Amino acid sequence: MDDRREPNVLSRLTQTPPTNGTLMNAIDPQLIPDIQSSPDTRDLAIDQVGIKGIRHPVRVSDRDGGGVQHTIATFNMTVRLPKHFKGTHMSRFVEILNQDDREISIESFGQILSDMVVRLEAPAGHVEMSFPYFIQKTAPVSGVKSLLDYDVTFIGELTQGQFSLTMKVVIPVTSLCPCSKEISAYGAHNQRSHVTITARTNTFVWIEDVIRVAEESASCELFGLLKRSDEKWVTERAYENPKFVEDMVRDIARRLEDDPRIDAFVVESENFESIHNHSAYALIERIKTPARNPSA
Repeated sequence: MDDRREPNVLSRLTQTPPTNGTLMNAIDPQLIPDIQSSPDTRDLAIDQVGIKGIRHPVRVSDRDGGGVQHTIATFNMTVRLPKHFKGTHMSRFVEILNQDDREISIESFGQILSDMVVRLEAPAGHVEMSFPYFIQKTAPVSGVKSLLDYDVTFIGELTQGQFSLTMKVVIPVTSLCPCSKEISAYGAHNQRSHVTITARTNTFVWIEDVIRVAEESASCELFGLLKRSDEKWVTERAYENPKFVEDMVRDIARRLEDDPRIDAFVVESENFESIHNHSAYALIERIKTPARNPSA
């Protein structure tokens, strides 16, 4: 092996590493190319670009408990990318979530969105925060208490300084078929259903308020724990209150239309049929305006 080397190469290989913790071959950050900020010539803006599926601790206010719930949320964070930029700075999304070790909450949700748009110099931004939310429920007869979980998503959008907030909640309920009850000599088929309410709000709305609208519009609400006396009550309650999937979305939509805190909504119900190998489904979507025709 030839040990002959140029003197400057040999000196670099044998020099003592610095003692201040820096790397020998550290490069001035100002000299590292910034490819994302280089121009793009395809003349195409991108509507949303960013990161999906990043998890972070959050704090959620609990109306009935009078305190807060600490949970883990999954975030999707995107911005609009102007046509002259090649790419966005993905690391900045993560930095915003971890900024100053901030404790993320629904109250700080709008500030996170604003910081993101400013930090990435974007004309518009979009943030989704999805998390499980728990409510302590009391069984109707025995009074035993248990937790029931709901899937909640907050969606924030900021465009040209205009902020909008949308809440999406998936509420499990029971539905009992009116037709089955009418034509059967005894009994009626029932099933678990998922009601999804997506509401654009103009002020603060408790998660519990949205959940109650769905549960009170179903054949019966669900409970995490039931004793035999409770099962009897729930079964008979559903039997006395049959609802088609169409009934549920109409009843819920009427209540949302009458709520001044809600500007627009989508209500969906999917009934996981117990006597078919398919689901029954219905959806109503409304953007509320003062001139809305009640018969529409």
